[in-house]
Parts: sequence; C-alpha cells; structure tokens
Amino acid sequence: MIKKFCLFLFMVLFASSALADAGVNIFAYSRKVPETKIYDVYGKAFKLKDFAGDFLIVVFWSKTCIPCIRELDNLSRFAEKTKDDGIKLILVSSAKEWVTEDEQKNFLKRYGAENLEAYVDKGADLADSFGIFTSPHTVLVNEKSMEIGRIKGAVEWDDDEVIEEIYRIKASY
Repeated sequence: MIKKFCLFLFMVLFASSALADAGVNIFAYSRKVPETKIYDVYGKAFKLKDFAGDFLIVVFWSKTCIPCIRELDNLSRFAEKTKDDGIKLILVSSAKEWVTEDEQKNFLKRYGAENLEAYVDKGADLADSFGIFTSPHTVLVNEKSMEIGRIKGAVEWDDDEVIEEIYRIKASY
C-alpha cells in the first residue's frame, strides 16, 4: 500500500514537467477568444480582447495546485524579462478561491510573484468557455486577440529556450 501511495505521489509531482516536455500545442487555425469578463483586484471588468496589441499569455491557475505554485516565481521572472517586448502575462484564477483582494495579493507576494497581473474568473465562466478544467493551463493569444495555442501543465518559464520559443511563436502568429 505504501509503495502504491509513493508511486502515485511521484507521478503527481512530476506529471507537469512531462506535459511541458510535450511542448506547445499551436492550432492550425486561430480562433476568437471568448467575450467572457474577468476582474482585476479592484473589481474592474476586462475581456481578453481588451489586451489587443500585446501577445497575451493567459495562465489559468489555482492556489491549491502545487505545480501552479511552483511556477509562480518562474512566471514572475519571465514577465520581467519580456514585458517591454509586447508580451503580456496574466494569471486567471477562480473567484471562489479568494475571500478578499488582499488575500490574492498576499499569496502572490509570498511566492515571489507580486509583479504579476492577477484576475479572477467569476463562476469560472472564462475557463468554461475555453473548456479548461485543469491547472495550470496556458492559453496563447496573438496581438489580434485570436487564440493560437495552449500549453497544458507547468513550464520553466524563465528558461532561455522557453523564452526564445515564445518569441518565435509571437513572431509567427
């Protein structure tokens, strides 16, 4: 029984890196992003098309997801390295996870990600519109607000090869 539990725990802890090794899923045809609203920490509503003009990386995450928490500092460094190059990274989590806006801010600060823009998805409507039911799950959106691909699982975002691949994808779409 203990061996089965240890095997299960090992698989859970390392499943995200195996998914990331599979690479990015770029679609043959881009598609419109949903019109669903997300909300910043002040309650202001946004739609993904409000970020048109930037290459948008939308990371769906959860505060109870170990791979999501592990990649927060990587996401933070990635965002810092790419912010002046037309790449915008945002975090989207379910509004049900947070009692107050300060709770989310403090959580991100605790994990070295206070510089990231975080939004809440009331009722998980945006995640549902994308058909996303697991986290971390990343949606890639080009400058014209068209979804061009996804990444399922955690990524070493601040790795130079990952950054180079994101720049290549941005330039191609």
